[in-house]
Amino acid sequence: MISKQQVCVAPAGDEGRLVPAQLARRVFEEYRISNPRPRSYEVDYLISPSLGGSSELSNLWPVPYDQGLWTSRVKDALEDHLRTLVCEGQLDLPTAQREISTNWIAAYQKYFRTKKPMAAHARFVKDSPWE
Repeated sequence: MISKQQVCVAPAGDEGRLVPAQLARRVFEEYRISNPRPRSYEVDYLISPSLGGSSELSNLWPVPYDQGLWTSRVKDALEDHLRTLVCEGQLDLPTAQREISTNWIAAYQKYFRTKKPMAAHARFVKDSPWE
């Protein structure tokens, strides 16, 4: 179990924590997505490393990169916001982990106080899409 101190001492971004291609293919297989179109998904962490998540298969899933309203870009903005709240002492780490892993869209709506993604978050770039 990772602590708040460990989360907040580490660099803020998950850059450099890209999912290896072989593991990404296993994620697509688990979700029955054969031949994913390049740049259409991000193989994302259910709980991001910046919130103490692991690189285990059970913590990975494909999220649409640019399709629809609720994209991986929007989720990435939420991940960063939750980490900030945790590190500022406004939210405890287990709650952030539970809320993002249970229903990240509801968590986004709660913490950003909006029913749909903010325009800036639709363009938020943190992680690269699957190639």
